[in-house]
Amino acid sequence: MPLPPLVAPVDALSDAERLRTARHQVLAGLGEIGQRRLRAAHVAVVGAGGLGAPVVLALAAAGVGTITIIDDDDVELSNLQRQIMHRRGDVGRPKVDSAVRVAADLSPETVVRPLRVRLASGNAADLLAGADLVIDGTDTFETRLVVAAAAERLGIPLVWGVIQEFAAQITVFWSSPPKGADAVVLGDLYPEGSVGELPTCAAVGVFGALCLQTGSILAMEAIKLITGIGDPLLGRVMVIDALRARTSEVPLRSSRARWKPSPEAPAPAPHIAVDELTAASDAGALLLDVREDAEVAAGMIAGARHVPLARVLAEPEAIDGERIVVICQAGVRARRAADALRAVGRDAVVLAGGMDAWAAQESPR
Repeated sequence: MPLPPLVAPVDALSDAERLRTARHQVLAGLGEIGQRRLRAAHVAVVGAGGLGAPVVLALAAAGVGTITIIDDDDVELSNLQRQIMHRRGDVGRPKVDSAVRVAADLSPETVVRPLRVRLASGNAADLLAGADLVIDGTDTFETRLVVAAAAERLGIPLVWGVIQEFAAQITVFWSSPPKGADAVVLGDLYPEGSVGELPTCAAVGVFGALCLQTGSILAMEAIKLITGIGDPLLGRVMVIDALRARTSEVPLRSSRARWKPSPEAPAPAPHIAVDELTAASDAGALLLDVREDAEVAAGMIAGARHVPLARVLAEPEAIDGERIVVICQAGVRARRAADALRAVGRDAVVLAGGMDAWAAQESPR
């Protein structure tokens, strides 16, 4: 449902800003007053990485008046595949410095407040205070919980997105929405205790171009909320499947019932140590390497069978073996594969530490 504008407009735009944003001002529904609302808005962006980078670019280009960017990391070379506001010359420098530079190049009147600090439960509310809304571009679920809790306490909307591999989810949470709209918070999508250990993008990868698409949608949701146009994603989750070029939508309703783990929930797959691997193999266990083709090209454990994780997850019943030791680079993907195999009755265990642990033990002392 459409919501009223989040921000009152400034009295007027400068001549330069009016000219720079002319194509916005002729948009039906947004118009000159919507552009003045954007100029008055203060958006806090948590994370200057794969999602935060395109968000900062889009918000600055749109003419948002103040952007607070919160991130304590420095730019690494591997970031440049998806974090598009950084350049090679930024490697080793604070990520928030890139936000200041690119915003100034795009929109000289946008004020960027760089906060090179790690957001945590003890400082989150103070760091986000004064913002009209928050955009969460962080990459760990623990930090997302902290951001969501702070936004709930402050009563401001949280534009939320997450990417893993080739998939993305985007929605809007708001604990105190305008009259007529239902409050929806992160706990309604992920009840307490329902999220286990999640793989990092370093372990399973992230499709760089999808970061741009998702970040753009996050920025659009913020602009819609600020100006009161369109139908925000409050109460709806957009799901993007980049590999199949499909976008779907899932309704999300408020629920105050606390989630409790099912007593029948399957136990996580057990682990074995590297020094137990030879005995397991000699006893007839299948060594199953679930890494990607490019990874196994650099070497595999002798006697191991290679089946990429996606194939294991798609057809776990196709993997036979009285006992299966699942191997990946560090152990995260192996746990996913082992859980899927155990769900179809296989006796699957995980090599603790994966190839990293095996290589460390095999390397000369």
